[in-house]
Amino acid sequence: MALAFRVFARKGYTEGMSGHISVRDPENPHSFWTNPLGRHFGLLKASDMILVDYSGNAIGGNMSRPANAAGFLIHSAVHKARPDVTAACHTHSPYGKAWSSFCRPLEMLNQDVTYFYGSAQAVYKEFGGVVFTEEEGERLAAALGTEGKGMILRNHGLLTVGETVDEACYLYTLMERSCQMQLLIEAAAANGLPKVYVPEESARYTFEHAHDPEALYWEAQPDMEYEEAMCGGAHKG
Repeated sequence: MALAFRVFARKGYTEGMSGHISVRDPENPHSFWTNPLGRHFGLLKASDMILVDYSGNAIGGNMSRPANAAGFLIHSAVHKARPDVTAACHTHSPYGKAWSSFCRPLEMLNQDVTYFYGSAQAVYKEFGGVVFTEEEGERLAAALGTEGKGMILRNHGLLTVGETVDEACYLYTLMERSCQMQLLIEAAAANGLPKVYVPEESARYTFEHAHDPEALYWEAQPDMEYEEAMCGGAHKG
């Protein structure tokens, strides 16, 4: 989890105090670990994380700083609605935030984005400001659906989930890069170049052979191993 935050920092996903990762506690599944408010992603260590329950109470870990209130409402709703989800990632990364202003799903324009084929991708079409109500969190979780792995939050950013923090982290980096590619393609298309889509059958085939949680776990390891080497193991403190 700490390494995932450091991956996000290196890739430029920070925005003030916004952004959070949550990981369901393996012993108490009705609670989850999350990051403290206001600490830079690139400085986070395992010992910084806070354990909170579904009522928003800090019940373990490092309680020297509070958790992010909006982050709690988003992540608790997702964990409640999706027992299969162990980890969830949300930040205000630049390309995800830019693409979210169109309130449209990513198009199947290359091999990599087909990991979000069909119901694996969702769009949350509402925006009511900072998430400070339980009802808003519940609507967001409902929009993700029972099979969603990545979601575009209108005028806001991106959210990804996984059976491991590694899977959710990789899917986030993939969705952010896919938003960047979509924006580049849209710019070229605006000048008259036609889009060439991945055929439906090919998109489905690639998704079916690539979206396995174990495969997505391993997709994350190059970034995780690089970050561990770059920080010299500082994340373990």
